[in-house]
Amino acid sequence: MALLDQLKSMFGLAEERGAPTANAIDKNLAAAALMVHVIAADGKITTDEESRLMQVLREHYSVTDGEALTLANAAKLAQTDAVDMYRFTSILKDEMDQSERLALVEDLWEMVYADGELHEFEDNVVWRVAELIGIQSRERMVLKQRVLDRLNQSGPKA
Repeated sequence: MALLDQLKSMFGLAEERGAPTANAIDKNLAAAALMVHVIAADGKITTDEESRLMQVLREHYSVTDGEALTLANAAKLAQTDAVDMYRFTSILKDEMDQSERLALVEDLWEMVYADGELHEFEDNVVWRVAELIGIQSRERMVLKQRVLDRLNQSGPKA
């Protein structure tokens, strides 16, 4: 239980239910929770998806391996307790500028394709998040294509 208490303390999670309060969630936790929501949308989280989540957190949020693991675990808790995505997207819309929100949508596409498959539920989550944070359909599709192009250039998974 000590790890759970540390996570709650580190990310300002409410004590009474273990759910993050709206103003206690920082933008990194909100973004990570949405990434977890995407990889969980098809009903299973693969090791490839877990690995990609950790890589994106380290590279795009400038955290260490340990911090990325802590953030991912806190995101899983926050996402599980969330009734809807609005608690996360409202924070991100307020605290991120346009370029950060575009980068987040690109990160979400990275999560969608982490297991090598496009699942309609994952696609739908990215669409809804993009709409809620003010990213237009055209921009969302450009970001999707950018991720696909990058994946195609790197070749098939080993």
